[in-house]
Amino acid sequence: MPFPASHPALDRALSERGYAEPTPVQSAVLEAEQGRDLLVSAQTGSGKTVAFGLALAPTLLGEAEKFAEFGAPVALVIAPTRELALQVSNELQWLYAQTGARIVSCVGGMDPKVERQALNRGCHIVVGTPGRLRDHLERGSLDLTTLQAVVLDEADEMLDMGFHEDLTFILETAPAERRTLMFSATLARDIVQLAKTYQKDALRIDTVAGNASHADIEYKAIRVAPNEVELAVVNVLRYFEAPGALVFANTRERVKHLTSSLRERGFSVVGLSGELTQSQRSEALQALRDGHARVCVATDVAARGLDLPDLGLVIHAEIPVNKAGLLHRSGRTGRAGKKGVSVLLVSYTRRRKVELMLQSASIKAEWSGPPSAEMILANDHVRMLADPVLIAPVEDEAVLALGKQLLEKSTPEQIAAALIRLYQQKLPAPEDVYDDDRMKRQQETGKNDKGQADVPYTDFARGGDMVWYRINIGRDKNADPKWLMPTICRLGHVTKRDIGAIKIFERETKFEITQEMQAKFEAAIALGLEDGVKIDPAVKPGPSEKPVSRWDKKPAGDRPTGDRPERKPWKAREEGGDKPGWKPREDRPEGAKKPWVKREDAAPAAEGKKPWVKREESGDKPAWKAREDRPQADRKPWVKRDEASAPAAEGKKPWVKRTPNDPTPDGKKPWVKKPPVEGKTPWTPRSDAEAAPAAAGDRPWKGKPKGGDRPWAAKDARGKPAGAKPPYKAKGPR
Repeated sequence: MPFPASHPALDRALSERGYAEPTPVQSAVLEAEQGRDLLVSAQTGSGKTVAFGLALAPTLLGEAEKFAEFGAPVALVIAPTRELALQVSNELQWLYAQTGARIVSCVGGMDPKVERQALNRGCHIVVGTPGRLRDHLERGSLDLTTLQAVVLDEADEMLDMGFHEDLTFILETAPAERRTLMFSATLARDIVQLAKTYQKDALRIDTVAGNASHADIEYKAIRVAPNEVELAVVNVLRYFEAPGALVFANTRERVKHLTSSLRERGFSVVGLSGELTQSQRSEALQALRDGHARVCVATDVAARGLDLPDLGLVIHAEIPVNKAGLLHRSGRTGRAGKKGVSVLLVSYTRRRKVELMLQSASIKAEWSGPPSAEMILANDHVRMLADPVLIAPVEDEAVLALGKQLLEKSTPEQIAAALIRLYQQKLPAPEDVYDDDRMKRQQETGKNDKGQADVPYTDFARGGDMVWYRINIGRDKNADPKWLMPTICRLGHVTKRDIGAIKIFERETKFEITQEMQAKFEAAIALGLEDGVKIDPAVKPGPSEKPVSRWDKKPAGDRPTGDRPERKPWKAREEGGDKPGWKPREDRPEGAKKPWVKREDAAPAAEGKKPWVKREESGDKPAWKAREDRPQADRKPWVKRDEASAPAAEGKKPWVKRTPNDPTPDGKKPWVKKPPVEGKTPWTPRSDAEAAPAAAGDRPWKGKPKGGDRPWAAKDARGKPAGAKPPYKAKGPR
């Protein structure tokens, strides 16, 4: 059916872009009553941007052909991410190109000054992210007084990202008499509550009939071992050979690792995550659009609203958190009537979760093993034979002449072989991956190996036919099952369900592998192990082989044991050790003994005194001497009052200070403070009365002629006593 008439200028824009038939969501929006609020539930990639662009035209333009002069915006579009906001802005640019509309983008990562200047010059439509729009509102650079319509694109994602407070602020700032259009992939409870609060008599449009999956997307669930997810990504990319592919991971570090790994294998790949700047993210997306890159590894920041041309493949290297994440990730492909494939790489630990997620989303996925190297090479042969280069007519005479020369020098078979080699050199080599046959049987029959129905695929192998192996990692290297299990799985390309008993000894560890996985395990370890790691077949531990627990006590003594290397002897510091060596007391030098001996070695102790005396011949500190042995010049300038003239008064201390006239027993006078002498220390601040005023331009400081700690003395212009703090003060500014 042709597009319903909406507005002449917009109809002409649609015709020029080749839009012949509307999508279901576009038809439903155009058929709705004009001027009414809308709550639309539609799958991503269903043409929502064009839908609300057409729905806004009667409200914004009315019967007018073009917009009036620039001023405050009349429409506001809010999107969750920068990429989606810029994409919506570009879509509205060509849709409203013939109406003279001026559209301004306000997103994080861009220069806010440039955005404020664009808003001050005037515009008709503003497209932005919640955080940046609120910032412009709080700074007064965005005026919503003339706003006629607000559009919330991907409203569920904005709430999931924590923008509820920002959305509330923006919607409450906007005029109450406005039109509100809300678009969401799912109509969860919080979305419905938001619509009830900020919409008036909204018309609910649900284009996801029966919550069915997108009809243009083919879902595939591929069984992989947990340690072979990266190899499975390589083989899936090589098997489908889509013009554009999007690989999803859950963390930034995982994005970095996958990007580096794929680039090392020869893929043209770019990474996209939230830690990149806006310019770096724009460059990555532009490389995909221009065809310079064929693969993009991204976090969920790229799962919302991005429209990448020729994106035919989406790979979930890590399982999405919920059903909404699965739908939005997968919605990057199968857009605008094109077909796409969504591949989930499922390990046995995630099988049950993926089954429940697919069931809740009403998605029927095709389960299979990972593409093998043989399947990929067979597809390469088919694609090479169907390459348009081989059947395209050759019109260049120089090329034909060169071809004839090649045929004269080489046979057609040699030229064809050379062409095949050149074709294969451009393609990354496929990887050897293994399908989990037991998971396949359980998936097909609904029962595990024990015949139990509907049991999660996480039970460990116990009993049955098992094969013993040993690894040269034991308790002496802090072996522990918590990290030994993942190590064995990684090195042997098996899962923890394939591992039976683990017995840790002092210098090695013995473990069981199911006989069913023996061939795969031995083939994997034959490819090479990590440095210093060795795995060999072993026999079942006998009764005499007792595993060593980490709680077992170590044997005492310095003698070597069979299970433990000989202890290292201590070294004294003078022999190059880090710590001083311990020595028996009899080997310690005499000078190292404590400088105290019992009093019975010397004079007997007086009553009440301690039985210890200081050695006179040793020790670092000088021995204490009695007062009569000290020189008289070292005596303090205090004497008992009975040595002075007057007796001590009642309650007074029996000490008085000597005067300069009191002689000492040796005839010398004690030290007394000398009165100040003019021109010598000590120095005191000058007063204004004692010194002449400072000359004009001179600093009010005077240096000491000789000695002294400080070379300047301040004039006491404030009248404070000498010695008051601060001791210096300038008369005026320097």
